[in-house]
Amino acid sequence: MLQRKFDDVVKSYFPDAMDAKDTSIHYLGKMQLDHNIDISKVLMATSVCSDDINVPSTTFFNVLFGPFVMGGLGGLPFAGQTGMTAFAHHIPDNGSAFIFYGPHIGITQDGQLGKMYRPRQEETGNSCGALMLALDRLQDCSYKPVINDDDYQQMKLEESLLSYREEILDSSNQQKAITEKTYDIIDKKIHDHINACKNEFHVDTVTLLGGIIINTDNGLDDYFVTKNFEVIDLNKLKAEA
Repeated sequence: MLQRKFDDVVKSYFPDAMDAKDTSIHYLGKMQLDHNIDISKVLMATSVCSDDINVPSTTFFNVLFGPFVMGGLGGLPFAGQTGMTAFAHHIPDNGSAFIFYGPHIGITQDGQLGKMYRPRQEETGNSCGALMLALDRLQDCSYKPVINDDDYQQMKLEESLLSYREEILDSSNQQKAITEKTYDIIDKKIHDHINACKNEFHVDTVTLLGGIIINTDNGLDDYFVTKNFEVIDLNKLKAEA
């Protein structure tokens, strides 16, 4: 019953959202049936936020090898080109690659975006904490992040969002807007890193599934909004260079 209530709340903000476990089954099936990918030889990489709440979000983790972790705060692929190269070198012989990526956002039963009840906590907390902190700081139009070793990932995340500040703050739902802009940043970086490291892959394909993870209450299924599913032909990508 509670899951059904969350379904209505989630889809009021994200009409295309699917149960995260159903999402996993759906796209694993597409990989096998539509693209003839042997999922027993697929190495998975993730570029999702470091937040512990994201670990049980999908069943990909239970089926595929890995994951190779590329993401840091907010889901940005902080492992960079070196990380993409390492991932490429770890794929099983005659296998394939799969990258699951995107930011996350919490939602409460009463429809608060950017909030959630975490396990064994009585009060709501931020989700994504890094993005909600960035949103709070971006309210001050004079604020500029200072890159430093002690808080490098948060500062780089905020720096990446600076060019979108006006658009985010002008939105009717700032929490949703900053999450969607973060997705755009992650998506571009993943594609850029694959293109830069394409010759490091010794397999035919890399599958991408990008979108937004929606965290619900403890014990309930999360949701996922798919924004990109594609199977990249690496041989064609190399030939186009």
